[in-house]
Amino acid sequence: MLLFNSFGPNPRATRMFLLEKGLTIPQREMDIQHAENRQGDYLMANPAGQLPALQLDDGRVIAETVAIWEYLEEKHPKPALIGTSPEERAETRMWQRRVELNITENLYAGFRFGEGVEMFKSRIMVRPEASPGLKAIAQDRMAWLDKLIAGRDFIVPNRFTIADIILYCATDFGATVGQTIPASCGNLSAWFKRIDSRPSAKASLHPAWETIKVKG
Repeated sequence: MLLFNSFGPNPRATRMFLLEKGLTIPQREMDIQHAENRQGDYLMANPAGQLPALQLDDGRVIAETVAIWEYLEEKHPKPALIGTSPEERAETRMWQRRVELNITENLYAGFRFGEGVEMFKSRIMVRPEASPGLKAIAQDRMAWLDKLIAGRDFIVPNRFTIADIILYCATDFGATVGQTIPASCGNLSAWFKRIDSRPSAKASLHPAWETIKVKG
């Protein structure tokens, strides 16, 4: 297998997933600053042009972050980051989707249409006028989640899962691009500190972040 890796919150989340799993996969570094992922052989292998992507031994390429994780968890079920039973997996996927649809997709789009517009305008359709609203939705939904996780250590009750990885990498990225966890969200802030203390959190950071000054 070969993992196409780069700077960015989703590639970072995949590195964090691998660290938590104790897995090592050969990697090919992609230069997203110069849009290497939007041209040539990579775009033929992954028409979405996004990162990360996983090339299997038979040449097939699996893109989309969670699809990669689902595949790897089936191959390496322990430790379980999605679940050990149909019930656990369904519960994790429910919270994963809640986190993505309510918070992370809005946070990322708010950045791409705002601070990141110069980088992304030649790659995807951007709507700068939508950026403030998307950021406001992400903030509102963080406040919504803050109430739901009261008394919990993790997003999914009693289990560290991919839902925690997804939200942690998004909010750590967000804090460096002007989208912090609202000060009123005490539960979410405490959750963030717990995840931030895991060895995989710091170890998953791309070396480029110290130059770019953005967590990815």
